[in-house]
Amino acid sequence: MDVLVKDIELSIGRNNILKGASIEVGKKEFIGIIGPNGSGKSTFLKCIYRILKPDKGCILLDNEHLNRMSIKESAKKMAVVSQHNYYNFDFSVEEVVLMGRSPHKKSLERDNARDYEIVRDSLEKVGMYDFRKRSFSTLSGGEQQRVILARALAQQTKCLILDEPTNHLDIKYQMQLLNIVKELNLTVISAIHDLNIASMYCDKIYAIKDGNIIAFGTPEEVLTKEFIKDTYEVDAEIIKDSKGQMHILYSR
Repeated sequence: MDVLVKDIELSIGRNNILKGASIEVGKKEFIGIIGPNGSGKSTFLKCIYRILKPDKGCILLDNEHLNRMSIKESAKKMAVVSQHNYYNFDFSVEEVVLMGRSPHKKSLERDNARDYEIVRDSLEKVGMYDFRKRSFSTLSGGEQQRVILARALAQQTKCLILDEPTNHLDIKYQMQLLNIVKELNLTVISAIHDLNIASMYCDKIYAIKDGNIIAFGTPEEVLTKEFIKDTYEVDAEIIKDSKGQMHILYSR
């Protein structure tokens, strides 16, 4: 799915958070949104997945205006994996993933065999099928995020929004989650805090600072030592390993 976000502006109170930010995402591209804390990354994504409504600008999914869609219609086109997921009730893993089927159900319609088949497939893709009867609250952080990813997959969308879902995970679970996402071959827009992770997984990167897009390109084009110094105010060295993967080394 193609995604076009054009000239998004948003103010909260007297704070002008987004100041005309735009991105363009092609089918099956993995796009990273980077920037320092407070730059507007999550706010920008929340405008795309409809937690926040921008004051100006437009968002198009396959050339269809987002504000002309119902919530249910847009939930059939894009799914979200966010950083924190809490439930007031003690749901099983299977029940959490079944929630991803709600955009496809009529009011009070019961889950059917097809829904359970999709849930099984989604849990198998993230390696969590054997946990389907476990209580969600008993899982580790990495396991919970894989279940939330399975819930997003159960929506059967062509676009996946990742709102910094790996920030609180150790490196094993960060890479585990992003490896799964990368192999799904979907359109992905992800806010990413770790620049090395961004360089490893993203096809292209948009950098945002003070509510403006300040850079765009491939990881090699954007993540230069000059850019890192100007944007994050730290010194860094860029190297490549024996496989050609770039790495960012920070100086004290």
